[in-house]
Parts: sequence; structure tokens; C-alpha cells
Amino acid sequence: MISFADRVKGAIFGTAYGDAMGAVVEKLTYREIKEKYGRVETVMTKWWKADLPEAARQGRRRGWGIVTDDTLMTLALMNVYVTERRHLDAYDLANEFVKEIAFRPKYIPELDQETVLMDRLFYPEKHIFNRHVLANCEPREGGYGNMVNCGAAMYMAPVGIVNACNPKGAYDEAILFASGHQVSYGLEAAGVMACCVAKAFEPGATVEDIVSTALQYAKDGTKGAIHDLCETAAALKDRKDDRDEVVRRFHAAISRYSPMGDDVNRRIDKVGLPSNHYTPSRLFSIEELPLALAYIVLHDGNFREAVKDGVSSGRDTDSIGVMIGAILGAMHGIAAIPAEEIAILEQVNRQNIEQHCRQFAETAAFIIQQDLDMHTKRMQQLHSMM
Repeated sequence: MISFADRVKGAIFGTAYGDAMGAVVEKLTYREIKEKYGRVETVMTKWWKADLPEAARQGRRRGWGIVTDDTLMTLALMNVYVTERRHLDAYDLANEFVKEIAFRPKYIPELDQETVLMDRLFYPEKHIFNRHVLANCEPREGGYGNMVNCGAAMYMAPVGIVNACNPKGAYDEAILFASGHQVSYGLEAAGVMACCVAKAFEPGATVEDIVSTALQYAKDGTKGAIHDLCETAAALKDRKDDRDEVVRRFHAAISRYSPMGDDVNRRIDKVGLPSNHYTPSRLFSIEELPLALAYIVLHDGNFREAVKDGVSSGRDTDSIGVMIGAILGAMHGIAAIPAEEIAILEQVNRQNIEQHCRQFAETAAFIIQQDLDMHTKRMQQLHSMM
């Protein structure tokens, strides 16, 4: 039996593991990754930009276990739960979460300095500060006008954890909270990501259970993309070692729901040209979560193989790795992640992830017990009226 605490550590260290693995090749195509690396096999991998001038690296460093904002935002959300010790919504994002990312300095590994997380965030995540602090918007409307991307889904694992074994509760809470950050299929993916993590906490839950749960709650293009990618993965299980064919088929399937393709960079020649890139739509889906679930299906829940193939498939590789790592880390527990890789993650990032996990696991258990006590009381009250 895997303990609750070990599943929490599995989900959070799985997030950091997938993040560090994928960060070294983010924005490269599958072909470029194959030519440069073959396949990413460990967090101890050199960043493809490491030898470029500092301007090309935007003052950042990656590789050798360094995590990105995906992990740091996850830890920030965990801190909010530890502070509030209850379920959260968009008002908490507009309050305590904003304080975590914009006003409380911490060590940022990519920048190798102590500063606020805002200094590292991409524009869709900085949108949180703009909307809630500068525009003083109604919290539930914070996501309005944002670029639709995976930015909310990438840090939703803690919502799944405080709703462990309650996928509907996880989905609902993630939608309530992340509405302060994202809209459309970016918001939908946050809800589905959380419910997958919650389902993965169920003892004996299978990959098929997790995918079925995702399909039960997913809507519109997100549901279609998850269905098509997971069906494709199931059909390719006997050919999973043919990575060229797998990536070709996966990318063909997701192309019906995402117009981005391999060209994920924003260049001057794109300015002013109309497109559907990152715009709200009931027909679209982010790429990262459907691809993550597809690799989980392809490898029958094998943690390390799913992460390695997922981060080596190209494009937004760190977030794909994060989502695989969080879901399968919750399913298998901390034992699924190599101890030597965990030691590297702790040493180089200086985040005290183990301590974060202990505090958050205690808080999550407290919240869950409160829910159970409330449910028992309600059932007793209803029984007394029958």
C-alpha cells in the first residue's frame, strides 16, 4: 500500500522531475531533439541553449536538474493551501496566490538569484498580476483577455491532491480557482488535470481509470483531443519503440485541436497576421495534457518511460513532462522516481521540496478530513429527517 504522504511526494517530485527533464529541450522539434540528444534520459542533461550568448538565453540557465516556473508555481500554490488550510477559489488566487508570485522573494533557479517569481514568469502568467493587482478586476473574471495556454493546468496538481479520490471535487475547485488566470480550453485543461491527479490517488486506480475520468469531465475540444490521442496511443502500444511513428501519429491527432504545430516561437514576421493561435475556442485544446495522457497510455503507466518519451517529443516539453510526472507520481508514489535524481533536484534548485511536501501533505490531509466530517454530519442530518 502506498501511503498518502508518499503519493503527495510522488506527485510533487514527479512535477519537478518532468519539468527538469523537459526544460532542456523546450521549443525544439522532435527531429531536433532526436538529432541533438537521441532521447532525454535524465535530469542531468545539458540545455540546448547552454553555449549560446547570454542574450539568446535571456539571462537564464537550465539543465543539470534546474526546474522552471511550472514547478515554482506548483510550490506557490501549495504554500497558499498551507496558509489558508481550506479549499480555494478565484478570490484566493487574487489574494494569497498573487502575494506568493509577486511580493515574496525566493530563490529562482533559472535566474540563480533571489527575487520574486514574477521576474521569471511568461506573459500569460504575468497576466495574473496585471488583472488582479493593476486592473483590480472581479476575481472570477481574471482570465479574461489572456493568451489561452497550458499555464494554469501546469500547476494544478495540488488541487487534485486536496481532493484526492474525489475527481469531481478536484475538477470543480480547479475551475473555480483557475478562472482567475485562464479562460476557454486553457481553463478546461486545468480542471481536467486536477481531476486526473485526484483519480490517480485512488488505491488500485489504473491508467484506463484515469483516462476514463478525464473523458468524463472534459468538455468540447479538450475531450475530443484526449479521446483521439489516447485511442491513438492504445493502437500504437505494440509499436511504442518506433518513436518516429508515435510522434508522427500523435502530432497528426493533436493538429485537429491545436493550430500551432512545430512553430511555437513568436517572431516579428508573425506580428499583425490573423491566426487561431492561443485564441479562445470550444473546438480547440492545449497540446500538453492530451499528449501527456497519450504517453501514459502508450507505456501502460510506466513512470520513467512515459516521461522520457513525452519530453523528447518536442514543443512544450517541460509542461508535458510535468503533467506526466504529476499524474504518475500520484499513482505510483515517490518510489517511482530515482533517488539520485531526487537528490539532484533538491540540491540544484534549493527549494526544500521535501519540506514543502511534508507541510502540504499534512494540510491536504486536514482539508480532506474536514470534508469527510462535514459529509458525515450532513448524512446524519438527512437521515434524521427521513
